[in-house]
Amino acid sequence: MTAKEIYLDNSATTRVFPEVAELVSRIFLEEYGNPSSMHHKGVEAERELRRAKELLSGILKCQPKNLIFTSCGTESDNLAIIGCARANCRRGRHLITTKVEHPAVLEAMRQLEGEGFEIRYLPVDRDGRVSPEQVTEVLREDTILVSVMHTNNEIGAVEPVAEIGAAIKAKNPDTLFHVDAVQAFGKAQIVPRKLHADLVAVSGHKIHAPKGVGLLYVGDGVKIQPLLHGGGQQGGLRSGTENVAGIAGMALAAKRLYEHLEEDRECLFAMKAHFLEKALAIPEVSVNGRAGKDSAPQVISLSVPGVRAEVLLHALEDRGIYVSSGSACSSNRPHRSATLEAIGTPEERMDNTIRLSTSVLNRMEDMDAAAAALAELIPMLRRYTRG
Repeated sequence: MTAKEIYLDNSATTRVFPEVAELVSRIFLEEYGNPSSMHHKGVEAERELRRAKELLSGILKCQPKNLIFTSCGTESDNLAIIGCARANCRRGRHLITTKVEHPAVLEAMRQLEGEGFEIRYLPVDRDGRVSPEQVTEVLREDTILVSVMHTNNEIGAVEPVAEIGAAIKAKNPDTLFHVDAVQAFGKAQIVPRKLHADLVAVSGHKIHAPKGVGLLYVGDGVKIQPLLHGGGQQGGLRSGTENVAGIAGMALAAKRLYEHLEEDRECLFAMKAHFLEKALAIPEVSVNGRAGKDSAPQVISLSVPGVRAEVLLHALEDRGIYVSSGSACSSNRPHRSATLEAIGTPEERMDNTIRLSTSVLNRMEDMDAAAAALAELIPMLRRYTRG
């Protein structure tokens, strides 16, 4: 067993920053009012919401009115896709996305298919990327929405979303552009205006904030139909008492990350390069997708022929090292990865992929320990598998 836990599954969820936990606890215990209440406790809570909106809108370089708080990235994606499709269906019923999107997007699209909408699923290249030309080739006059993720949660592919957004608006300005930025927010500059995005989804628990809180940027003039109905909070777009503590925590976590963004990105890239130099020296081990600075700094996807991912995951866990097999965002049950299929991963490697994902809380010695453990475990486990 290692002397300490080494957590390398940050794309699944992150440990809450201590100062965020302290703020959330204070709000739970002291500023616990309903922000819709008119008394002093309600005013205190409403003030926290206002501060959070101002902070987050400053980071996204938009107006506070453009931000809708949700329960998670999945809800943000669903509200953007289903809400906009239903609100704009008289203009068209055609939507475009890619084959490597998060299940929050793909399942929302399948829901719309059941409602009679037509969805075009674009293929990607070996690196998991789609081009602006692919999008505009299939863009139609009746295309009401295009959804392309910024950063892939499984292999760390970074899509050319700004170029895609510009191409969409040049060909059909009325088509809405949705970007799932859940894996990118806090690790890259996310400015909806520069991405030509009408809708951008963010999740709190991926950036060292609590689970149960998310964010959706909604551009000016975007028609969107609410998924929840009730008290009319947030302009009626997302009814329900706001998660004040979670929202405040998400804003504080984002503030910390964006104060040192470039420095932290360099550290994450350095850890990734250092780890890959050691890991790729292990026979037959390969990386999925790009590995340089045109990829996500925090995501590493490795194929390890001859060792089932689940077996390797638990062998690492026995040493206090936590990684995931493929993606851990949707379920802890084994499932076939749509992303690995889309990039043409050979059949024999589909069950041999692990994902390591770092955060600002990791250090270079964590990567050394993980690489050393892999170098020891992989040959040993292969002997059992291959006889």
